[in-house]
Amino acid sequence: MSTQATLPEVGEWGWPGGAESAVSLTFDVDAEAGWLGEGPAYERRLTTLSEGRYGVVRGMPRILRLLAEYGIRATFFVPGHTAQTHPGLVEGILTGGHEVAHHGHLHLRSDKVSPDAQRAEIEQGLAALEEAGAPRPVGYRSTSWELTPETFDLLIEHGFGYDSSCMGDDRPYYELHHGKALLELPVHWSLDDWPRYGWNIDTGGNTAAPGELYTSWLAEFDLARAERRHVVYTMHPEVIGRPQRYVELTRLIEKFAERGGAWYAPLADVADHVRPLLPVSGR
Repeated sequence: MSTQATLPEVGEWGWPGGAESAVSLTFDVDAEAGWLGEGPAYERRLTTLSEGRYGVVRGMPRILRLLAEYGIRATFFVPGHTAQTHPGLVEGILTGGHEVAHHGHLHLRSDKVSPDAQRAEIEQGLAALEEAGAPRPVGYRSTSWELTPETFDLLIEHGFGYDSSCMGDDRPYYELHHGKALLELPVHWSLDDWPRYGWNIDTGGNTAAPGELYTSWLAEFDLARAERRHVVYTMHPEVIGRPQRYVELTRLIEKFAERGGAWYAPLADVADHVRPLLPVSGR
């Protein structure tokens, strides 16, 4: 049975520098792996694969420049296949002072593959990131945010310090499963760019007005400040790196800076800060 632990009250998080809230900008650098993980048929779909590649070729340079301009350190979840396919990507992320975290190897959904395949995703991803020069990652995000009992156990076995796949709260908490605990830095579809803009020729999707992201995410930021909590935004370079969406992200970060009162931190830093504040006990 899964449950979670009791959380600190409003205002008890004690964010560094007296900040009113903590903000983590996170990016899933899926690239071609985001499609190849769907099945071998995608190896022949060059146009689809090229859209994933756009995220590294065009999206990443824009994102890294923007973060550098505002002095923001972020977390990049990089599948092992992406690290292998795009030499220099991991180095560029690290040079910017950002965190490289684990996002599987071939972007396989844990709930759709065997326990052995889930183990391979973890271990091959670790090996590929190490080969690319990344420090051993302390954080993990599951593909499509589907975390299974097997993967949960693998994260414990391999010593991960946090997960960012579940949605049981909008504050950091411990996800508990069968007597084991994993620090969770939660996510939500409403704080993800993909449900707004993700689209493909087989299943369709959404083409929301770019400005909707600005409006919704600013509202989330303002309430996080009022509640003095943490908020995690999730983006994909091939999505948010497209010009009209990148413009809205830029406008949003400018507004965040104008509002003030936020500690911008990679998820690993947030995990280190909140861990001593969270009791590992069921409700």
